[in-house]
Amino acid sequence: MKKIVLALLIFCSLSAFAQDTEKPAETSKWTKGGMFTFQFNQVSLTNWAAGGQSSLSINTMLNVFANYKDDKQTWSNSLDIGYGLLKQGSSPLIKSDDRIELNSKYGRNINDAWFYSALLNFKTQMADGFNYPNDSKRISKFLAPGYMILALGFDYNPSESFTYLLSPITSKVTIVNDQTLADAGAFGVDAAEVDGAGVVTANGRKIRYEVGAYLKMMYKKDIMENVNFQTKLDLFSNYLNNPQNIDVNWEILVGMKINKYLTATLNTHLIYDDDIVIDNNNDGIADVVGPRTQFKEVFGLGLSLKF
Repeated sequence: MKKIVLALLIFCSLSAFAQDTEKPAETSKWTKGGMFTFQFNQVSLTNWAAGGQSSLSINTMLNVFANYKDDKQTWSNSLDIGYGLLKQGSSPLIKSDDRIELNSKYGRNINDAWFYSALLNFKTQMADGFNYPNDSKRISKFLAPGYMILALGFDYNPSESFTYLLSPITSKVTIVNDQTLADAGAFGVDAAEVDGAGVVTANGRKIRYEVGAYLKMMYKKDIMENVNFQTKLDLFSNYLNNPQNIDVNWEILVGMKINKYLTATLNTHLIYDDDIVIDNNNDGIADVVGPRTQFKEVFGLGLSLKF
């Protein structure tokens, strides 16, 4: 199932890249391309008096897009896939990055800068995640969680560098396709019901539906020669449950081109979701659980191919 869904996601995004030989006049309305990045880092220590551990890390990113624009409408599609592995000393290989994100946005002109818009966003991961250093406790997997957002609203797009989507009517679906995680109420779904003896009387829900307001901002620009800056900010407020607790998803990517094939990248990712409970059991305090700000930073130097 995992392989089939992943293949369909990739096929749906890449299918827009196929050239229509019967209608060559329309090909100029499409802008298509992508980038693949491979980054590798190694530290090897032997009898090192200052101490430390040998380490090995690998990070890969694939970004592809296909955008259509004519006098009356626009249609933007993108697929981002990232995966990373890390090994320290004699510890087993673990993942350091894992994400799949598919975006498709359609807009109809109101004027030169404003559009009626509809957005479909889908996010999930590929491999199982564990509560390291405990590699026996699985806390996530493919489609656990999975997030799908369908937003209807208005898009302000004055230039190719900036876009601002405001949706007063947005549906957010959270998928937890694992009964053990669903029973625990992971990622905000309704947990299993148990009786006084601890016996499950009703399984946890695998899907959670929310309705609210959604804002998505994107900015992309070359800030200096061979240095590109990109940022994406998503905000969501659930009308029906604690609307003041706003979900935040903020990404920044700085790409620095060294030559035709070598690049350096700096990527940060900040997430806050009041429905995601983090079990912070690494600080010496037992059972400290609750929503927390999640933050990830990745810096890499490696091979980059554009197409």
